Amino acid sequence: MQRSATIERNTHETKIRATLRLDGAGQSSIHTKIPFFDHMLTLFSKHGLIDLDLHCDGDIEVDFHHTVEDTGIVLGQALLKALGDKKGIRRYGHAYVPMDETLARAVVDFSGRPFLEFRAPSGVGSINGFPFQLVEEFLRGFSVHAAMNLHVEILYGRDAHHMAEAVFKALSRAIDAAVQIDPRVQGVPSTKGVL
Repeated sequence: MQRSATIERNTHETKIRATLRLDGAGQSSIHTKIPFFDHMLTLFSKHGLIDLDLHCDGDIEVDFHHTVEDTGIVLGQALLKALGDKKGIRRYGHAYVPMDETLARAVVDFSGRPFLEFRAPSGVGSINGFPFQLVEEFLRGFSVHAAMNLHVEILYGRDAHHMAEAVFKALSRAIDAAVQIDPRVQGVPSTKGVL
């Protein structure tokens, strides 16, 4: 069974098309018109072994916010659709990723109950015009629309680029661990019988 999905979302602010394949090799083609965000999504694909083709035409002349948030929404919807009925998945995953002086942790649960807990140092500056606060906006849209419980924490760090990069890498590795099929799991990993 190929676990993949294509989602299109068209609003007055963004036009996005994304194709995501969970059991991939980390191949990607990313075009959001925001170079730093493209870099983060490419890392997400590579380190989570998720094939990702994503193109976004957004109103970046207004702000990067709409493009980043809506991309999170679309990727969350694609991930949820690719997971299907979630039978056989491990459900939980976590990863720690160091990036020089930074250490980030991501923990996920594909419970069907969306929630984001994001902990980062306050006052982190922009990266080449990309406000660090948009990392949280991406994660919120992504976690809500993937129906996952997501906890992300930057345990320590100083460099804004390193902190963002460690977050995206940890997120993708945690997701990779959680969506793996475990042959020991019968049905879905829940006493409720549904996720």
